[in-house]
Amino acid sequence: MPHSLVLNLLPQSPISPQYLTGRHLHALFLTLVSAVDQQLGDNLHNEKSEKAFTLSPLQINGHQRFSHGIYSLEWEYHKPIPAGTPCWWRVSLLDDTLFSRLTPLWLNLNPQQPWHLGPADLHITGILGTPRSSQPWANATTYAQLYEQASEVDRQIALTICSPAGFRQGQYDSALPTRECVFGSLLHRWNKYSGIEFSGEFLEKVFPSFFDIRTEMVADSRSKFIGCLGEISYRILGDVEPQAIKQINALADFALYCGIGRKTPMGMGMIRRVGVHTKVRP
Repeated sequence: MPHSLVLNLLPQSPISPQYLTGRHLHALFLTLVSAVDQQLGDNLHNEKSEKAFTLSPLQINGHQRFSHGIYSLEWEYHKPIPAGTPCWWRVSLLDDTLFSRLTPLWLNLNPQQPWHLGPADLHITGILGTPRSSQPWANATTYAQLYEQASEVDRQIALTICSPAGFRQGQYDSALPTRECVFGSLLHRWNKYSGIEFSGEFLEKVFPSFFDIRTEMVADSRSKFIGCLGEISYRILGDVEPQAIKQINALADFALYCGIGRKTPMGMGMIRRVGVHTKVRP
């Protein structure tokens, strides 16, 4: 059962930009896990293969980033986040076992307990697990519900990539969101965690129909990562069985939880499905 949890945070001291990178947020998550299950925290830390969770960059409440009319998340900061600034942070869990083992963390949350992001102290003031109009990133469902509720007739898939997404191709990375990269990434994670396996033969029926994307570079002290941001739509073309259309739509709905591409446990590749575009862009 995938969960998309939004943690509301309140820094007690300024957070320097150097501690707002994906690497430091990844370390904070492992600290939270280890606080309730040390063995699980150690296992997640040592795991080299794909991990059953994703994280967002830290976000300031009420801040929205627009570029070329497209909404995205903040993934880099050039100034400290001041003390007392309400923030939020999305954690998604793709595995039921992971969620259940972390239940004590959610149930016994102490809003006065400090957690550390670099030298800064943070308080977790609340956790959202269901959607609100002011916070669309919080949600939870079952894989069976995702599949059952997916459309058998909708042939248009519109997606917004909200933090830079890049894809491994052989020995190198690519920032181009081809159908193989996007739907291949979603398919791999769906088959790994859902228990409802899709064959993926339908991918050849998916074609890009609209895109307004750009590249961005994310850098920290260790590495540089080039990914894409923006909006892209795909259309299902040709003679396609309703079951295949349903599977494609289920993957598009699943994107909210699992993200796409590389470094999703460090805030990259956050993506969500949006309504079909109706206006003509210049």
